[in-house]
Amino acid sequence: MRILLTSLSILLFAISSFGQDKPLPFDERGKLIYYEVVASTKAPKDSLISRAKTFFESDAKKFKISSIKADTLLEATGKMMISKSALGMARPMGAVDYNFYVEVKEGKYRFWLTDFVFVPYMRDRYGNFVPTTTIGAPLEREQGKLREAEWLGYQKITAREAKTLAEQFKTALATMIYAPETPKPKNTISTKKW
Repeated sequence: MRILLTSLSILLFAISSFGQDKPLPFDERGKLIYYEVVASTKAPKDSLISRAKTFFESDAKKFKISSIKADTLLEATGKMMISKSALGMARPMGAVDYNFYVEVKEGKYRFWLTDFVFVPYMRDRYGNFVPTTTIGAPLEREQGKLREAEWLGYQKITAREAKTLAEQFKTALATMIYAPETPKPKNTISTKKW
């Protein structure tokens, strides 16, 4: 019986440890960052840049291209919503603004999300969720004991959303963009020949 209980507790501990979210690491500036380097030998450099531009322009609500530095570096700003769900209903707790950088070289590219800033939301008198302030708090900022658990939750949700965004970005850069088809000429009916 003792062996059964011990093995059951070890099994439950192992299962619960796999479900943990990895927090975002810090960069050399002390900011939270999601960084990834991807090898892409099939696509040339200019094709990867055009695919990245198309990815940013495809979702105008989420991204805004802020600058294109040189011919290999793209910079965009984005926003992701942090929602809290309870009993099947979700409500926005706030938004996280971030910077998205893409740098392309021949045969590989790298991208990173950094400068995460949390802007809290609250319900206004009309029942809409609006930002409480225009100035956000950096996610890497330490919080007091009262808000520490909530703040760690925001960091974990941001890490999870950054990972899903990275997967979407990698699949967008791996797929080919096809040129738009030229419109077919209109079929006109000639009344001169019958």
